[in-house]
Amino acid sequence: VQLQASGGGLVQPGGSLRLSCAASGFTLDDYAIGWFRQAPGKEREGVSCISSSDRTTGYADSVKGRFTISRDNAKNTVYLQMNNLKPEDTAVYYCAANFTGRGSNRCRIDGDGMDYWGKGTQVTVSS
Repeated sequence: VQLQASGGGLVQPGGSLRLSCAASGFTLDDYAIGWFRQAPGKEREGVSCISSSDRTTGYADSVKGRFTISRDNAKNTVYLQMNNLKPEDTAVYYCAANFTGRGSNRCRIDGDGMDYWGKGTQVTVSS
């Protein structure tokens, strides 16, 4: 059972990246997925979440209007499209899965109760 985040890199302010969270060993259909980030010297921050039903999404105020979360259950993957990136978005980004059952409208970005955590991917926003 594994979650793997990928797609990070170095980008200039105002640029875009798309992160992917791929699951292996289990199906994401039964899970809400959250994206989190942690910058050096700071606490982990919830960024976004999406319910297993795909009907509910949530965003931190700091990324609303810039980031978009989506899922493709056929590919067992969740994405985080990040636009208009700012230097303060620099962090290691992690995805995590929370079992809710298929068709649930629940998702959370507080990080509590997550069943699986993936290894992170570094996002650096700098000119």
